[in-house]
Amino acid sequence: MSTLENTPRVAVTAEDFRQALAEIHDKIRAAAQRAGRDPSEIRLLPVSKTVSEERIRAAHAAGMQQFGENKVQEAQHKATDMADLGIHWAIIGPLQSNKTRDVAEFAHEFQALDRIRIARRLNTQLKENDRTLDVYVQVNVSGEETKSGLELGEVENFLEQLLEFDALNVKGLMTMAIHTGDEAVIRHNFSVLRRLRDDLLERRPELIGEAGLSMGMTNDYEIAIEEGATVVRVGTAIFGERDYSE
Repeated sequence: MSTLENTPRVAVTAEDFRQALAEIHDKIRAAAQRAGRDPSEIRLLPVSKTVSEERIRAAHAAGMQQFGENKVQEAQHKATDMADLGIHWAIIGPLQSNKTRDVAEFAHEFQALDRIRIARRLNTQLKENDRTLDVYVQVNVSGEETKSGLELGEVENFLEQLLEFDALNVKGLMTMAIHTGDEAVIRHNFSVLRRLRDDLLERRPELIGEAGLSMGMTNDYEIAIEEGATVVRVGTAIFGERDYSE
């Protein structure tokens, strides 16, 4: 049975992070089994915003090879300072035009693409750096005005336009469920994205890349897995509550 409560921790050492990973992977396996899915289909993306380099190094020593960051400047500093680790960096928050060049230089993945202007700038700047970038198109399934992302009816046309940008590798769709304690509402949000993905996969498979679904965070990733997520973005359940004091 899904839970909306995943106990936050404050992991510091590599052993702390190994324990956190083991617990999360156990929950991922259980959720996948409930849905009749193969757990190996699901990628855990640890979200390390506000987390210090020291703790990220400990998490890396525990086996984490990928990290998601919301802010480009913070992520770029970390990527530079920890270049020796060969980390896969994912930008998972909205991207401003003046930050695309930075992303094109260091990031491996961008999970919040919802504007053609940003796509065009990234494509040009990636080519200048002889790089490519994996991208997920963000969809606002909850309809909240405070959330970024395309409306459902805009997604197919947006994906069609992305075909011209050969430095962008479309991996699938991303969303965030509405923040609520109502599991049925959360589940509905995720199922809406899955149905959209399935429809595109049936009618326009050339648009959807690997047809991935990035959805689910600390409080709802088990539900997301049950509804088809292939990537879950988990921060608090690994690193503990965020420190925004600096």
